[in-house]
Amino acid sequence: MATGSTLLTDLPFRRPHPLTLLRPSNIPSFHPLHISLQNNRLRSYFRCSIAEGSTALSPSNASSQSSILDCVVVGAGISGLCIAQALATKHPDVAPNIIVTEAKDRVGGNITTVERDGYLWEEGPNSFQPSDPILTMVVDSGLKDDLVLGDPDAPRFVLWNGKLRPVPAKPNDLPFFDLMSIGGKIRAGFGALGIRPPPPGREESVEEFVRRNLGNEVFERLIEPFCSGVYAGDPSKLSMKAAFGKVWRLEQNGGSIIGGTFKALQERNKTTKPPRDPRLPKPKGQTVGSFRKGLTMLPNAISTCLGSKVKVSWKLSSISKVDDGGYSLTYETPEGLVSILSRSVIMTVPSYIAGTLLRPISGKAADALSKFYYPPVASVTISYPKGAIRKECLIDGELKGFGQLHPRSQGVTTLGTIYSSSLFPNRAPDGRVLLLNYIGGATNTGILSQTESELIEVVDRDLRKILINPNAEDPLPLSVRVWPQAIPQFLIGHLDVLDTAKAGLREAGMEGLFLGGNYVCGVALGRCVEGAYEAAAEVAGFLSKKVYK
Repeated sequence: MATGSTLLTDLPFRRPHPLTLLRPSNIPSFHPLHISLQNNRLRSYFRCSIAEGSTALSPSNASSQSSILDCVVVGAGISGLCIAQALATKHPDVAPNIIVTEAKDRVGGNITTVERDGYLWEEGPNSFQPSDPILTMVVDSGLKDDLVLGDPDAPRFVLWNGKLRPVPAKPNDLPFFDLMSIGGKIRAGFGALGIRPPPPGREESVEEFVRRNLGNEVFERLIEPFCSGVYAGDPSKLSMKAAFGKVWRLEQNGGSIIGGTFKALQERNKTTKPPRDPRLPKPKGQTVGSFRKGLTMLPNAISTCLGSKVKVSWKLSSISKVDDGGYSLTYETPEGLVSILSRSVIMTVPSYIAGTLLRPISGKAADALSKFYYPPVASVTISYPKGAIRKECLIDGELKGFGQLHPRSQGVTTLGTIYSSSLFPNRAPDGRVLLLNYIGGATNTGILSQTESELIEVVDRDLRKILINPNAEDPLPLSVRVWPQAIPQFLIGHLDVLDTAKAGLREAGMEGLFLGGNYVCGVALGRCVEGAYEAAAEVAGFLSKKVYK
C-alpha cells in the first residue's frame, strides 16, 4: 500500500526544445526528414525515416555528434516523467534534447485516479509526504494552486487487541499513547540509547534490526504493520539497510539510534544550508499531500510541460550500443517501427521489463534485474453511509484521521484502510464516507485467485470487526483494482543485486545507460521524485564529462 509515508498544466519551459513527431501519413516511404532542435541557436538535426511495417532508421549522413538526442527516458511513470522534468528545468544546457517514451497509451504508471458519481478515488498510490523535492516538482509543473494537504493533526491508527489505537505523532505523545505497554516503552528507550545487543555483523532484516534495537512491542505493534502498509512486504525478509536506510545509518554512524541522531544534527549544523526556494508552499506538521483532482494531476501536468517530448504508445523492442558510443533504440509505434539515437538512456520501467530489454546487451545485468520480487496488491474502494461508522471510532461526531493499519497477528486480512473522504476534500458525496483498502502483498499472494466480489467481501468483513457497525447496510463497491506485480520488495541482498546489475552494464561497456525507478530509489511516491532529481544529476554529469568537455 502506498500511503502518505510512501507510496507522484500548461506551464512552458524557460527554454523550449520541441521535437515534433513524424507523421508517416504525410511522408512517402523511406523519405528522410530533418527535424530541427533549437537551444537559442540551431544545435543539431535529427533524421529518421518511417515506413509502415518497416524499420525506420538511422542517422543521416550528418555526423553522429549532430544527429542524436541527449537522453531517452524509457518509461513515463512518475519516475520517468520527473527525471525528464528535472533534466529540462535543472540541466537544460547539457540535456536540451530529450524524449520520454511510454508503451501504454497514457502517462503516470501506477498512479490512477478515478472520478465518478460524486466520488474521487485512487487505485494506486494515495498520497505523498510534501518534501521540498516533490514541492519543487509541483511548482515547476504549475500545480501549486491545486495542491491539497491533509490535516497535520489527523491521527493514524493501528489495530491492537480489537481496538483502533492512535500512533504517537509527536515526542510528547510517547508517554501517553496506549498502543504499547510501559515495559515496551522502557525497552524501546534503552535500546534507542544503545543499551541492546550489538549488531550481528551481517545484513539484518527489518524484523531483526527493530527487535534488537527497540524491542518486540515496537516491532509487532508499529513496524510490522508499517511494513505491510508501505511495502506490502514481509519484514522478516525486507532488508533494513535497503528499505529503511536512513534509520539503519543512524546506528552505523552513531553507535545507536539516538547517538546517530545527535551526530546527524551536529553534521547538519556544520553545513551551510542553501536558502529554501521561496516559491514553495510551507506545509505544517506531519501531513500528506495530493491534488484537487487527485494524484493523476501531477503526471498529466508534467506531460503537458514536456509537450511533444512525451511519446505514448511507443513500445521499446530493442536497444543496442552504436560505434560512436551512443545508443540505438527501436520502437513499435502507431506509425510503424521507429529507431532513434541517443547519447544516454535511463530505464525507469519495472526491473523485470528492463531485464528482458537488456538481456541482449548484458546477461549479467538481466539476471540480476530478474531477481527483484513484486508481490500482488489489490486496492478495494468502497463507500458506506456516515451512520455506518461505529460511535467509538468517531471524533467530534466525525470519522477523522488518516487511516488504520492492521498487524498480521490481529486476525484481519486487509493490510490497511485509508479514510479518503476524511483526508482530502471533495472525495465523496455528502452523507457518505469513502474508504480505500489494500489487501494482498508478500504474505497473501492468494488474492490473484480471488474474484472482485470475494475481495470486497473480505474487506467488508474485516471492517465490521473494527470500524463499521456489524448491522450496517452493505457497502457501495466502487472499484477493485488488482496489481499483479505491485511493489518491488527491498529484500536482504537487494542493494548487492542492484550493484550487480549496474556492474553488468559497466562490464558490457554500456556507459551512459542508467537504471532508475522505484526499485532503485525507493517505493514511496515522494522518494521516486527525490530519486528523479538524483538520477537527472547523474545523467547530466555523464553528458557534461563525455560530451561537452
